[in-house]
Amino acid sequence: MYDLNKILVGLAIFLLFFTFPILYGMGSAVPVPKPKLDTPEIQKLTDKKCVEDTHFMRTSHMQFLNYWRDRAVREDHRTYESKLNGKKYDISLQNTCMKCHSNKKDFCDSCHTYASVKPYCWDCHIEPKAAKESM
Repeated sequence: MYDLNKILVGLAIFLLFFTFPILYGMGSAVPVPKPKLDTPEIQKLTDKKCVEDTHFMRTSHMQFLNYWRDRAVREDHRTYESKLNGKKYDISLQNTCMKCHSNKKDFCDSCHTYASVKPYCWDCHIEPKAAKESM
């Protein structure tokens, strides 16, 4: 009991040190990014529909890509029939998905950076090159 003041000061310093990152970041949330869908390929499309509906693709695209990977690589099924419109698509990240969503930096990377995830797609696939801007 002789060191009660030292203990209380130590606890106060510990709590301040422990809660500083939380208190420092309060109210400074970054807005959710909005992926840009203005690629030349998408502009050419008359029916601007993805393989599945927008909500599904936003919430479950990684599970969907894993499903595609398993179907194509492990089961040798290379065609997917959309539940949205019944249209058939080739199961291919680079030739189906990245054909329309060619702006990887603005489309993929903006959300993945926000969510602090690092997908492993590009460990096997060739990363699309950004279009060079003319001077």
